[in-house]
Amino acid sequence: MTIADTDTTSALQALTHCLQDHLSSHAIQSPSMLGIHTGGEWVARALQLAIDENMPLGTLDISFYRDDFSRIGMNPEVRPSHIPFEVDDQHIILVDDVLYTGRTIRAALNEIFAYGRPASVILAVLIERDGRQLPICADCVGNRVALDNNQQIKLSGPEPLMLEIIETS
Repeated sequence: MTIADTDTTSALQALTHCLQDHLSSHAIQSPSMLGIHTGGEWVARALQLAIDENMPLGTLDISFYRDDFSRIGMNPEVRPSHIPFEVDDQHIILVDDVLYTGRTIRAALNEIFAYGRPASVILAVLIERDGRQLPICADCVGNRVALDNNQQIKLSGPEPLMLEIIETS
C-alpha cells in the first residue's frame, strides 16, 4: 500500500516547519546536516533545499556501527561516510526517514562521535512509528504512523519521495 503523495509532501512540510521552529527557538545559527544513508540522505537534501541551500550537508553510512553487524554480515554496499565539515562544536541536524527501534540512530550517534564532539545533535525524522527498543526520541517529526508488527515503511526516491507500507511475514 502506497501512502498518498500528498501525505509524503505534508510530512516533509511539517518536518521542515518543525525544524525551522526548533532552530529559531534554540537560537541555533549555521547548523550542519547529516543524512543517514539512503532514505535519510534523500530527506536531508529536501530539507536543505527548503531551509537553506548553503547549509553544509553530509552523509553517514552506519554499516560498521550497527549492533547486528555480526548477525547480518557485511552489507555488500558499504559506503564511506562523507562529512564535509568539522564536527567539533558544530550544531548537527541528524536526519533519517523512519524512526522505529532507535538502533539506527544509536549507530549514527556513535559514528558522529567518532569524528568529534558536536555542540548538539538535533534528530529530525520524516516518519516516527511505535516500537522503540532504545530511549531515543526525535526533536522534529514529519508524521507519526501506527503500524502492526508485520508492517514496515519503505521510502523510495529521491525524486519524488514516496512512502510505502509493506507487509512482512
